Amino acid sequence: MKCLWLTLADPEPRTNGQYIYSGGLIDALAGSGARLTVVGLARDAAERAASGQIRWHLVAQAPQSASAALLSPWPQVASRSRTPAMRQAIESCLNDSWDAILFDSIAVGWALRHVLRYQKDRPETAVVYLSHNHERSVAWHIASHEAGLPRRLLRIIDAAKVTWLESRLIRHADLLTANTPDDVTKFAATAGAPPVALLPPGYGGNRHQRQLDVSLPRRAVIVGSFDWLPKRISLEAFLKDAAPLFDASGIELQVVGQTESEYLARLAAEYPAVDFTGGVPDIRRYLAGARIALVPDLLGGFKLKTLDYVFHRRPIFAMQGAVPGTPLVDGISLREFDSHAALGRGVVDAMDDLPALNAQQMAAYAACEKAFDWKEIGSNLFRMLRDARRRTGTSPAAGMARAGAD
Repeated sequence: MKCLWLTLADPEPRTNGQYIYSGGLIDALAGSGARLTVVGLARDAAERAASGQIRWHLVAQAPQSASAALLSPWPQVASRSRTPAMRQAIESCLNDSWDAILFDSIAVGWALRHVLRYQKDRPETAVVYLSHNHERSVAWHIASHEAGLPRRLLRIIDAAKVTWLESRLIRHADLLTANTPDDVTKFAATAGAPPVALLPPGYGGNRHQRQLDVSLPRRAVIVGSFDWLPKRISLEAFLKDAAPLFDASGIELQVVGQTESEYLARLAAEYPAVDFTGGVPDIRRYLAGARIALVPDLLGGFKLKTLDYVFHRRPIFAMQGAVPGTPLVDGISLREFDSHAALGRGVVDAMDDLPALNAQQMAAYAACEKAFDWKEIGSNLFRMLRDARRRTGTSPAAGMARAGAD
């Protein structure tokens, strides 16, 4: 299986959920025997040497002005990767033959027109959309939470662009994957959707065998990357409700994860009792130093930090619907709350009930212990691609019809 993988950027270093998911899938599919050429923007490393089944084609980033992004027909989420160097790299790769071409998220969705021209001549090639989120839901959520009218209008315009681009990817894909059951359902209900498959992330980190005890500080922790606007909206809403409550109750709150220094400084000034660490090289000691791990997110979508929490034996307290795609059950292996205020109160009430917290983390570990295996996920994706290629290969006219639709 020879695959062209179109992604936003080099997933290394894997500093957020998007890069963890992309990098894990790339490695897993290559480990199943597929040969991959990965095209994306360079990040820390200007070049990546070929390794085993993977050949890297990384190009330099090119900043885009705000006015150019506004006037572009492409949404912000796809504009960053639409550079002359990326277009040239993709066009060059499309001179080769591929069994499957994979869009790793909506971020390179602008290249669909190039891929469809290619598929018109090679209808046996499967076009695959590996979604990271139900993007239109995310975009309209962001727009609805924008306070000022001018900025809200800009967000609404961008949400319309997202909806249009996501619809095109859905309509023209031979296979669509989603990483949570909720998103599978949303995509499957979309008119013109191809077969939709569940493709959860795996977990390749450390697994611990530890109990919570009184030696741990009365501390809750939030781990994540906070450069994405929906994450910031959720974090700020939670801090507004919970930070004063924690301070009054003698509970520490630590927020661990990468974000812009200016944003971090603003939060630290507003909430001096909260410990904002910024990005750290290793989250293990921060997880080990807390009794409760929090997921205050308002949106669904798979949260990879959930797996870090589970396998580091930290009981999870979360907003309702914030941890889809896991076998965790509210009241047994997870605690869910319907508001940030209720989440904060729940933490205060449970902080010193160590037997209950240990029972919860043990149940979560047991529920997830045999799931989220990257090797199995890679094998499943390989089979999905093989089946999608068989479907396209048996109907050459189908690819030509799709290519001519736009």
